[in-house]
Amino acid sequence: MSDTNVWLIIAALGVLTYMTRFVFLGLIGDREMPPWLLRHLRFTGVAVLPGLVAPLILWPAATGGEPDAARLIAAGVTLAVGMWRKDVIQAVIAGGATFAVLNGLMG
Repeated sequence: MSDTNVWLIIAALGVLTYMTRFVFLGLIGDREMPPWLLRHLRFTGVAVLPGLVAPLILWPAATGGEPDAARLIAAGVTLAVGMWRKDVIQAVIAGGATFAVLNGLMG
């Protein structure tokens, strides 16, 4: 792929990103949103975070795409702490600490 194509793709993605934000902030930013839309928007973060993290757990580049025990256990700890404490920060800290310890022990 040539440099021109790469820059055209980057520019197009930038324009599309701007347009999607403009629709919400520029066109309807000063209006009251309906309750059904607000209810669905509450779950955006909950839907996006697993989508970003799942490939890092199931197909990590560090292991050549093979899942390893340290990542799977850390993901399980993160899920368990998140469900138990209902706090994302505590869940992420617990999962990160678990991964750091297991990765150090398992190499």
